[in-house]
Amino acid sequence: MSISIAEVEESAASALSAIAGAKDLAELKVVKIEHLGDKSGLSKASQALGKVPAEEKASFGKIVGEAKAKVSAAFEARIKVLEADRDARVLIEERVDVTLPATNIPKGGLHPLTILTNEISDLFLGLGYRVAEGPELEAEWLNFDALNIPADHPARTMQDTFFIEPLDSRLVLRTHTSPVQIRTMLENKPPIYVICPGRTYRADELDATHTPVFSQVEGLVIDRGITMADLKGTLDYFAQSIFGPDVVTRLRPSFFPFTEPSAEVDFFFNGRWIEWGGCGMVNPKVLEVCGIDTKEFSGFAFGMGLERTLMVRHGITDMHDIVEGDIRFTRSFGLGIK
Repeated sequence: MSISIAEVEESAASALSAIAGAKDLAELKVVKIEHLGDKSGLSKASQALGKVPAEEKASFGKIVGEAKAKVSAAFEARIKVLEADRDARVLIEERVDVTLPATNIPKGGLHPLTILTNEISDLFLGLGYRVAEGPELEAEWLNFDALNIPADHPARTMQDTFFIEPLDSRLVLRTHTSPVQIRTMLENKPPIYVICPGRTYRADELDATHTPVFSQVEGLVIDRGITMADLKGTLDYFAQSIFGPDVVTRLRPSFFPFTEPSAEVDFFFNGRWIEWGGCGMVNPKVLEVCGIDTKEFSGFAFGMGLERTLMVRHGITDMHDIVEGDIRFTRSFGLGIK
């Protein structure tokens, strides 16, 4: 026989000693490979059974089996001890003191103007409107001419409008979102029910109540039988949804080239009348430019500044708070994410 009983006993003793001496699970893994693996002494003893004389095979096999069983049992017992030690150590080393103050990591969120825009969009989507958008760099014809704003109108001067060089490009930074209304009427047949939110640009200095970049929301309705009564009802619903159910609106006669008749919209809030925006019935000349039959269709339009709406609703007194990006201001409005 190539392996003696003494060698089997020596291999088993060596394995038991190595298992007992393993200090952690990593060392125990190495011990398993050396003393229980295919090249270990006990494995070689099992392989040598084929060469053992028949009359000795049973007794030799029993000795080898008992040795392997004893070593395996020792290994299983040792791994349980080492795993328990590891878990106990982890509990100590990775312990979290829940009494310590939490680290305040600010989360991102939407700007208050974006929150307000989304609120207004949801409001009108619920009425069956759709939200229309357009480019902020706009053709002069769409920004002025199509809206019945004549060439000598003060709004077209360099003092109010950002013209893009070269000047013969006839491009401007849009001064209102009304070009989106023109695009909508040119691309769609009535009935039309849209709101047009977006940024606009005018040559104003930044101060407590003005900014050269500001946001608007405009509404446009073109359908059969539309009257000023429909406009007034829509504005009442809009104002009450934004400022509270007790708010009332009034219309003061005014003039805008793109509406006729035209009016300024005021609402009564916190004991005073506040100017909110402009409105009126869409001028027939504007409808004709867009290819809409004025004998069959009429419509109304309105437009409000979102910064002004935000300032009045939340008692903000300085435009700088809205535009300068101070996180202490924006955080007070919450994340604005549903």
